[in-house]
Amino acid sequence: MKRHYIKWLLCGYIAFIFVQSLFFKFSDAYETQHIFGVLGEWSGFQWFADFGAYGVGIAELIASIMLFIPAIRLLGAGLAAGVMSGAIFFHLFTPLGIYMPEFNAQGDVIGNDGGLLFINACIVFTCAIIVAIWEWIEGNHLFAKH
Repeated sequence: MKRHYIKWLLCGYIAFIFVQSLFFKFSDAYETQHIFGVLGEWSGFQWFADFGAYGVGIAELIASIMLFIPAIRLLGAGLAAGVMSGAIFFHLFTPLGIYMPEFNAQGDVIGNDGGLLFINACIVFTCAIIVAIWEWIEGNHLFAKH
């Protein structure tokens, strides 16, 4: 029974992080321009710099909804883990790096986030994996034999 409440708490945390980040992804915030601009330049795919934030934001929104529907929670956790594994990869293995710049209202860099975005990606990834494992073990998913 305790696991049930912990699972809902983990799903709530994942959804909170994803939903609060939608403002940045859909408003073309300076932080978003920086992240996806660096990744677009690094990858050579300008379309990723221009539209990647929208795709990631939509995936995060879908995962957030799926996490609260028991029959598809496993898929939502898998989607969340997949999105965050991409974020972790890009932080570690591209010029993006772990420390993201912080911007003022005029778009000037005023410091860095101390790695907070990367840390949150790691925490969300871990939470999503835990939820997925518990869902699989409990058989609360579309793939379970009933």
